[in-house]
Amino acid sequence: MQSRPAAGAALALLSAVTFATSGTFARSLIEAGWSAESAVIARVGVAALVLALPALLSLRGRWDVLRRNVTAIGMFGLLGVALAQVCFFNAVRYLPVGIALLLEYLGIILVVGWMWLRHGQQPRRLTVAGSAAALAGLAFVLDLTGTAGFHPVGVLWGLGAAVGLAGYFVLAGRVDPRLPSVAMASGGMAVGAAVLLLIGLTGLLPLRATFGEVTFAGQRTSWLLPIVGLSLVAAVIAYLAGIAGTRILGPRLSSFVGLTEVLFAVLIAWLFLDELPTAWQLFGGGLIVAGVALVRLDELRGPAAESTPVSPEPLLAADGR
Repeated sequence: MQSRPAAGAALALLSAVTFATSGTFARSLIEAGWSAESAVIARVGVAALVLALPALLSLRGRWDVLRRNVTAIGMFGLLGVALAQVCFFNAVRYLPVGIALLLEYLGIILVVGWMWLRHGQQPRRLTVAGSAAALAGLAFVLDLTGTAGFHPVGVLWGLGAAVGLAGYFVLAGRVDPRLPSVAMASGGMAVGAAVLLLIGLTGLLPLRATFGEVTFAGQRTSWLLPIVGLSLVAAVIAYLAGIAGTRILGPRLSSFVGLTEVLFAVLIAWLFLDELPTAWQLFGGGLIVAGVALVRLDELRGPAAESTPVSPEPLLAADGR
């Protein structure tokens, strides 16, 4: 009996680690001339195809469930996939990977404000304290002194990713529990890839891709390496491990473990990109993680804490990534 929670925790950590690689893989493509939009299309398009068969098998012929949730899947694809990932990958063009991800994680705090203003769900003291800590951490992360090379454009992209993540959480709390998570993930990624491709073909979004060598971890390698990393490691493995971990630990505890994604992202970017935030940014990042953790801890206290809706089976550790 004790091995089952341990296995769930291991799967949740595997999901966090693999999701955390997305910014590092994307950076190598973007620096080689790929647009963020093309990187997202490649990532989620391949992942959607790989997950299509597991998604169909999970439905077991319940097409009525799929039909009733077409709108939810579409909105998840637009907000949780297209908006969140395009904004995050664009933020990575200007900011360290860890900082971009920290900005995206502020989406959880945005949900608290949305639920308060829109639905009158006043947050409890622990949630308020966590939100205040996260906002204080934001000031340190932005490092307005300029010692870390403050990029307003990158910050705006990062906050756009936070809006996409917030939209995901709001939508996820309303998803039909009979819709399997893998079907939601595959369908949402297919929608996100299709919408971005169609908009890109009109010329409204830049679609650039190069098919030569790229620089990854200081070494020249084929462009296929980061594509495989983005689609299979940072998407397929991450989603499947997250889903399996959630089934064992439950949605609240698994989403709490998912907070380690930020720490893994900073470590991976340091190891492969030699990229490390300043001491003040690390301090601010600690405040943001602590603040988000307090909000999550408030959820774990019981069903009375309704400030932040949680999906019956969360699909993402963060991002819409």
